[in-house]
Amino acid sequence: MEEVDSIPKSLMENLLGLLRVRVKRGINLAVRDVRSSDPYVVIKMFNQKLKTRFIRKDVNPEWNEDLTLSIIDPNHQVKLIVYDHDTFSKDDRMGDAEFDIFPFIEALKSNITGLPNGTVIKRTQPSAENFLADESCITCVNGKLVQDMILRLQNVECGEVEIQLQWIDLPGSKGI
Repeated sequence: MEEVDSIPKSLMENLLGLLRVRVKRGINLAVRDVRSSDPYVVIKMFNQKLKTRFIRKDVNPEWNEDLTLSIIDPNHQVKLIVYDHDTFSKDDRMGDAEFDIFPFIEALKSNITGLPNGTVIKRTQPSAENFLADESCITCVNGKLVQDMILRLQNVECGEVEIQLQWIDLPGSKGI
């Protein structure tokens, strides 16, 4: 019986904390049905897979949904995939993107406190090495750091997804 009790404890010891990914909205997503799409987002990291609800007939959907990943290794890429929900056939893929959480974790480690609301800690410009459609900023909001990103979807004719990262410290976890 003792062995079973130690499993969650060892997981907690390796856990840095939780990453809340707020999937805000899709922008100009591809049409996969007759005139529109029923999009939803899947977030994958290592062995975790989370998804938003699908929104009917909307290529500019507003999800405003929080998906929470357990972070053990900040070097893992996070993959975001957009699908079109289909009732009678396999869901169509509507593009994908990847994002790196390492810069966000590094900013959190710097343990900056007492900054005015809206202070920008770090800016990342779009480049061939990332999926950013626009500048991404790590900003102080109400005493916490958040990172806003607009990701340009690949393997599709058009579309972007706006997300926001926020960190959740877990009591008993290793921390960052």
